[in-house]
Amino acid sequence: MLDLKLYMAQRLTALIMAPLVIGHIAVMIYAIQGGLSAAEILGRTQGSVFWFAFYGLFVLAVSVHAAIGLRVIAHEWAGLKGRALTGLTWGVGLGLLLMGARAVWAVTWA
Repeated sequence: MLDLKLYMAQRLTALIMAPLVIGHIAVMIYAIQGGLSAAEILGRTQGSVFWFAFYGLFVLAVSVHAAIGLRVIAHEWAGLKGRALTGLTWGVGLGLLLMGARAVWAVTWA
């Protein structure tokens, strides 16, 4: 049952990430072609609830998606099971979430 829930969670996060990746790439292409500097980009994102929500959701989805994917790889390749596998999954997921949240905070509110 847990495997099915993790499988569905990974597929759901992939559905969430797909339009966010396209949006991120589109914004980056626009910014580069417009000749915006990093300072100008940060000037536009500071204090923006929209960018905070956009990249916050992106970080959350990536954290869950990657942790589940690495769980499968660790189980199949390294033979991890039980608490070691669960600990790795939670550690990777929380680590990615914390690093990503810090980056989102720095770009939108700091």
